[in-house]
Amino acid sequence: MIPWLEHDSPFPSVEKALRHPNGLLAAGADLSTERLLAAYRRGIFPWFSQGDPLLWWSPDPRMVLFPEEFKVSRSLAKSVRNRAYEVRIDTAFGQVLEGCAGPRHNQPGTWLGPEMQAAYLRLHQLGFAHSFETWHEGRLAGGLYGMAIGRMFFGESMFSTSTDASKVALAALVGELRARGFPMIDCQMNTGHLASLGAREIKRSDFVRRLFALVNYAEPPGSWAHTDRKTTRLDEAQCPD
Repeated sequence: MIPWLEHDSPFPSVEKALRHPNGLLAAGADLSTERLLAAYRRGIFPWFSQGDPLLWWSPDPRMVLFPEEFKVSRSLAKSVRNRAYEVRIDTAFGQVLEGCAGPRHNQPGTWLGPEMQAAYLRLHQLGFAHSFETWHEGRLAGGLYGMAIGRMFFGESMFSTSTDASKVALAALVGELRARGFPMIDCQMNTGHLASLGAREIKRSDFVRRLFALVNYAEPPGSWAHTDRKTTRLDEAQCPD
């Protein structure tokens, strides 16, 4: 059994999360800004289908991406060079949310319903949630969004309507995090897609230990929009010939 959280209930320790399904920790409470920030700071995230009870998770092991381990395939490097993609940061957060909430292949419904979108939009307005947007000829072709607390980035979701558009956004995120001194991206759950890009699993205890140090950096929230670093640039060492 998992606990039901009331509005003022604290989160249980992540060590109490279920093994099956992996990481299910609690249900209930709300999606207030205070609740969500408290969750992320503890290595907990919300994930539930629209219309179902609000569920909170902290899986073990945890999927993470260390920016220096990001893998750029030949096809991705080619997309960056030849597809005239432009990456912008924090200029179309609501559109990225809508893209991420769209239908997926063999996945009926969405976990990113109106309540969740409204919650992350509030966090974006406060400078905690950020979007990386891949544009092509004035059209939003893909992107991703996530949370930044201290020097920890929590990846939430990505979408693409053009070849490699979401991967181009991820490449831009990795470059931005390197420039800002963020050493780890939380990817939450293991997928083959993330693994192909260099993400890997670590023990939850190791993740939480690293997390507690990173979220306590005195990095003020705020927009990450740039005028000087709009276009994705990959390190030469990452790009295959």
